[in-house]
Amino acid sequence: MQVWETARLRMKVSGAAEYLLVIDEIQKIDNWSEVVKQQWDKDTREGVNIKVILLGSSRLLIQKGLTESLAGRFETFYLGHWSFAEMESAFDWTIEQYVYFGGYPGSASLISDEERWKSYVKDSLIETSISKDILMLTRVDKPALLKRLFELGCLYSGQILSYTKITGQLQDAGNTTTLANYLRLLSDCGMLGGLEKYAGSVVRQRLSSPKFQVYNNALLSSQDEETYSSAIVNPKLWGRLVESSVGAHLLNHSVSERYNLYYWREGNSEVDFILEKGDKVIGLEVKSGASADNAGMGVFNDKFNPNKMLIVGTSGIPYEEFLKINPKELF
Repeated sequence: MQVWETARLRMKVSGAAEYLLVIDEIQKIDNWSEVVKQQWDKDTREGVNIKVILLGSSRLLIQKGLTESLAGRFETFYLGHWSFAEMESAFDWTIEQYVYFGGYPGSASLISDEERWKSYVKDSLIETSISKDILMLTRVDKPALLKRLFELGCLYSGQILSYTKITGQLQDAGNTTTLANYLRLLSDCGMLGGLEKYAGSVVRQRLSSPKFQVYNNALLSSQDEETYSSAIVNPKLWGRLVESSVGAHLLNHSVSERYNLYYWREGNSEVDFILEKGDKVIGLEVKSGASADNAGMGVFNDKFNPNKMLIVGTSGIPYEEFLKINPKELF
């Protein structure tokens, strides 16, 4: 309130017609949404034109506060994890470094000591996010299960697992609804998503087998025993990392650009990512090896007749170029 009053006083003294107030880490203020609502409504009644920008690192808490108290008073802008273009510009990273080490700027200075880098990501970023952004803000009856689901989901990023298979790898797994709810919490915090299967105009079945997808490849690499030097010469592992980095790029932009992101699989036919915005549909397959077999794309094209079918990687758009574009430009 004191900061807001100071802004009003400065605005009055300067004779400005409008004023900009920026508050960072808003979620650290107790009952922040109620205070903001009170002060905003006061300015509205008195005709004071203060424009307010609220910044917060806890997406879950920000969403909760906005929906509970500030209905009709806000517009949201999602700033996702750093992109390849940003990491390249800030730290002169190569595409290989970005694919493996992901997009956490705070960890960039540690990549020369990979053991230290992995510890930093796990202890300072992952554990802090789960403990403060989820467990302290939301009722989670089985916190150990949520953490194990996150670890498993990261290691299987880019792969499809049924909830039945997931429960077989988790102790005290509970039911599939619990796992699905925990996965949504992890997604709301910008850590781990679960893509649904694309079904066209057909009503999608609830709790279909999710395709795990991290929002940042650092979450995958930091929990894997492989090192950067070994991963880059392992075609199978590197291909999975490339697909995951493309998926992370698509997933982050799906929030800010408001398009739906799915996968598709039927029998042995599969398409890695399906983008849907309005009535437009794009099928996208990631290929990083010498082989560019994409039989699944033909099957998908015949069945759904999408607007576009694209290949990222071998014989298609180079993935280092794709990771620099905004996916909304594809529509």
